[in-house]
Amino acid sequence: MSETITSTESEEGKIGKDLYSYQKGAIHSIFKAFEDAPENYHLLYQLPTGGGKTVIFSEIVRQYLKHYNKKVVVLTHRIELCKQTAAMLTGFGVQNKVVDSTANLDDQGNYSCFVAMVETLNNRLNEDKLDISDIGLVIIDEAHYNSFTKLFKFFDRSFILGVTATPLSSNVKLPMNENYNELIVGETIESLIKNEFLAKAETYSYNVGLTSLVVGSNGDYTVKSSEDLYTNSSMLGKLLQAYEERSKGKKTLIFNNGINTSLHVYDTFRQAGYPIAHLDNTASKKERKDILQWFKETPDAILTSVSILTTGFDEPSVNTIILNRATKSLTLYYQMIGRGSRIWKDKKTFTVIDLGNNFYRFGPWGSDLDWQKIFGSPNYYLDTLLNDEEIEGNFGYQMPEEIRKEFAKSEDVYYDMKKAYTESVRKGESSKVLLERSIIQHTKICVENSEDVYDALALAKLLGDDINHRIQAYAKCISRSTYNFLDWLRDDYRKKLNSYIRENFDRMFEEIHGYPPE
Repeated sequence: MSETITSTESEEGKIGKDLYSYQKGAIHSIFKAFEDAPENYHLLYQLPTGGGKTVIFSEIVRQYLKHYNKKVVVLTHRIELCKQTAAMLTGFGVQNKVVDSTANLDDQGNYSCFVAMVETLNNRLNEDKLDISDIGLVIIDEAHYNSFTKLFKFFDRSFILGVTATPLSSNVKLPMNENYNELIVGETIESLIKNEFLAKAETYSYNVGLTSLVVGSNGDYTVKSSEDLYTNSSMLGKLLQAYEERSKGKKTLIFNNGINTSLHVYDTFRQAGYPIAHLDNTASKKERKDILQWFKETPDAILTSVSILTTGFDEPSVNTIILNRATKSLTLYYQMIGRGSRIWKDKKTFTVIDLGNNFYRFGPWGSDLDWQKIFGSPNYYLDTLLNDEEIEGNFGYQMPEEIRKEFAKSEDVYYDMKKAYTESVRKGESSKVLLERSIIQHTKICVENSEDVYDALALAKLLGDDINHRIQAYAKCISRSTYNFLDWLRDDYRKKLNSYIRENFDRMFEEIHGYPPE
């Protein structure tokens, strides 16, 4: 189709949107790929969230219908995307029919373009309610979802174009390279930021212990194990603290794994006096509309949500994205952060608060990922990702701010167990000296910040998380990590710490201050 054009002008006047140069280039590359390929060719196109995938494929539909005497089907996986896509196509001058559960298909002969959700279309095709004998092009939005593949058998003589921000299948057992012949990689996030099409993410990652999480059959963390972790008072406190440190007064979107977690988040922020709303997929259409309208109009609004806003949601005034969950899905990681990347007024940057170690697992949003390599060898990419134990093994314990204040007179409260172990091995010492030296260091910071032994013992009670971290690091060093062993070790450490404080308080106090305690 050498006469293909990439403007949005028509004989009736201007329609659609002005296309950027990279969007025109993508359209040219996609048509060129189809022109040189057999009629049942499957092509995948990647472009970051916010790059205008819907604009690109809407213009492709317009040009295709103009130059080919065949029809088009556009598939989405959610009703919101279905309606948005239909509206965009209409804006490009493409008369289209939405094939939903209530659609009357008696007039289908009047349309050259159909927009449908995958399950609805599957039902209509199995019932033989829709004539697809003349479909030349099938476009699949959010193509990384595997639900679309069940429809491929109906379109074995059609060009199929999948579009996605992340060409990595949502199901590791169904890699995309088994369903698509070729990948075309679009503009990078880095380039879109540089040319001011997207805002830049400024990420703040808070270390979180994730070893209690369970991976489900879908390859990601289960809702139950996530809720057990993220609804405890410590994690809710960490979330509130992170918001107050990095995002207070900014429009904020919080992503959770589980409705119960989101409700706990809602209660926590409401009790702290912040304007917040909760949204999940059980909300009615009116409730959803009212909440999103409130979120849009309220400058310091906080919206805590579950799954529902990862795709098909566009509110460019969002200033902060909080990942109050861990995920093993690169696609979900990019989708969540992408909700804050839209340019809006003078917004050039946005904040990402990561409470799931996602930054350590996937790297910065917008890093230079080799999508061709990921598409070609997805298992190799997945195998290179760090697991939770490896990630947490690189953490240094960060004492919470409110506890650190209690040890304000101590210049340094950190003890590097891994480094201490390496040095002890070099000297040929027993590994037991690691815990003995750790107890001495803990005693020192307790004494430094106390007037008497009772103050010191009270401070020792605040060191629970630090003790747990040190015991975990010690167990890894000596390669012993059974639950019973760790439990015994923690209990023994606490008893020895209290005993050491009682026996050595006076001596250590005088060494530190130069005079005995009163």
